[in-house]
Amino acid sequence: MTDPLAALAAAGALPPFAPGTVWLCGAGPGDPGLLTLHALHALRTADVIVFDALVSDGVMAFAGNDAAREFAGKRGGKLSPKQGDITDRLIELARDGKRVLRLKGGDPFVFGRGGEEALDLTRAGVPFRIIPGVTAGIGGLAYAGIPATTRDTNTGVILMTGHLAKADAPRDWAAIARTGLPVILYMGMTHLADIAAGLIAGGLSPDTPVGIVSDATTPRQRVLETTLATARADADRDGFKSPAIVAVGSIVALRRHLAEGMIGVAP
Repeated sequence: MTDPLAALAAAGALPPFAPGTVWLCGAGPGDPGLLTLHALHALRTADVIVFDALVSDGVMAFAGNDAAREFAGKRGGKLSPKQGDITDRLIELARDGKRVLRLKGGDPFVFGRGGEEALDLTRAGVPFRIIPGVTAGIGGLAYAGIPATTRDTNTGVILMTGHLAKADAPRDWAAIARTGLPVILYMGMTHLADIAAGLIAGGLSPDTPVGIVSDATTPRQRVLETTLATARADADRDGFKSPAIVAVGSIVALRRHLAEGMIGVAP
């Protein structure tokens, strides 16, 4: 039987992965079934895969047998490669004529530092391709039965990081609260207490629903429904840690209606 992916590539429906180029590729939030065809094609044909900590073993199982694998994961509070060193390595490998797959959890341009790496590759004259992925703040919530938007609850959503590049950079919590939009937090567990306090001080009710989804889309997924006032204490009580997505707002309350009938990992 003909391999459908190989047939697509042969027909020109998938872009060629040329030597000396870098593909900045999103691996999705964990479930390998959420890989795009472009990502799967890249995994099969790359010479070197430079991958992050949140890229699941199930995703890496699709890598070609001859592909070299280099771990470049960055995790808060742990010894991690410096961003400049990672980019320098991508440039070095590409200049050696390798087909370099830079594989990131979620989407490379959503809190994934893909934009920084793309700028550095541009300055170095290294050709690159962007392969979007399913971001955890959307796909992870969906697997938990929390829709990012519905016509009855919200007309938009705010994606935020719980970490700032500059520790002293201010956040206008009142302005965020005034929008009335749900907030979806990436990397928010470390500073969850401060974030919740800021949103409450900014005008949100302490009873505002909060959903925490850890290890989203994987068999280890767990979901906690809580409120702004009790989110930190409840998360500590139930052992919720990173990696996790935190959703704040009316969309969280929909989970009680959706999760019961869902097929998948919602519970």
